[in-house]
Amino acid sequence: MKHQSSPLVLSFVLASLAALAPFAIDTYLPAFPSLERALQGSSIELQQSLTFYLLPYALMTLWHGAISDSIGRITTIKWGLGVFVAASIGCAFAPNVETLWFFRALQGLSGGAGNVVARAMVRDLFEGPQAQRVMATVQMLFGIAPAVAPIIGGLLLGIHWQAIFIFLALYAAFSLWAAVKYLPETMPKEKRLPLSAKQVIKDYRVIFSDKEFNYVVFALGANFAGFFLYVLASPVFLVKHLGLTEHQFSYMFIPTVCGMVLGSYLAKRAAGRYAQSKVIKLAYVWMSAMVLLNIGVCLYLPTNVIYNIVPIALFNIGMALAMPILSLAALDRHPKIRGTAASGQAFIQMLLSTVSAGLVVPLVWYAPSGLAIAMAVYLMVSWVMIFKSKIFK
Repeated sequence: MKHQSSPLVLSFVLASLAALAPFAIDTYLPAFPSLERALQGSSIELQQSLTFYLLPYALMTLWHGAISDSIGRITTIKWGLGVFVAASIGCAFAPNVETLWFFRALQGLSGGAGNVVARAMVRDLFEGPQAQRVMATVQMLFGIAPAVAPIIGGLLLGIHWQAIFIFLALYAAFSLWAAVKYLPETMPKEKRLPLSAKQVIKDYRVIFSDKEFNYVVFALGANFAGFFLYVLASPVFLVKHLGLTEHQFSYMFIPTVCGMVLGSYLAKRAAGRYAQSKVIKLAYVWMSAMVLLNIGVCLYLPTNVIYNIVPIALFNIGMALAMPILSLAALDRHPKIRGTAASGQAFIQMLLSTVSAGLVVPLVWYAPSGLAIAMAVYLMVSWVMIFKSKIFK
């Protein structure tokens, strides 16, 4: 460990940076009905506010890592989170849907800085099994955000929908303060690389021409997308299909995140004790069983909050168990341009999430069975990628 702060403190600060993205997505989901009324928009227009966030987020992640390799990790965090604070305030005072789209896009452009840099800094600061344990801790704390965010959003909705975006501004400001206070600069000036579009394109050619890197990051992204479908579809899945209110989003998010936290804990315990190939095999077998259970429940049992949510929560145990191993495997492919590699990893993950938000979710949220089948398709894609990779070997 290369800094006087304890690994636990570093983990919490890195997790707070990584969790900004799910907070920006999930906190305002309970407010969709209120936003429709206040901004005179339709359900589809509000759903597209997710796409307006996710697409710029995905595109800008290609640059955050390269920027941090050039100007330093902490400076990148300062600029990114500073812009995010301003964009969140803009969302709070949006008079119409179009203005909300604009500031959500600005949030997307800036919000990924914390997530990308946090991934790179885990690998900058730690090595071997300790890196896997810290990454698992970060993922475990990161996993709490999707559960806490809608609950906070539901509570703040009791004040006003604008309070949700003010909260996001305050959260980003606090994360920025913590990063500056507790995190070291892990990209010293002598190791920094010149920033140019030509160099960035060259680096990405190296990264994305690496088949092993592609297999691992697509597997990681597809696993996450299988769960994230339900996050994106939650206003319809929970309210229209399961009959919950906009204040009862915790019924889904608490169980699913408990699954993610448990999986991350198991990954932390397994680090250094069991071969990574065995852990990955166990994770994929578990996820496959839960996907089949989910489809069976949707096809043969009546719609029920418990029946329809438990398989998703159990799926997340396997997803989180595999996540640290896959993430570190991708970063270790290109140690000299680790920030750029972290950007590439985050880009693929958010690209799949963007496709889900804009194309997949509106096609499959007609029924719980549609979402279950889409989850199964994402896992099949992940299986194909894993079989082609060296992870099992």
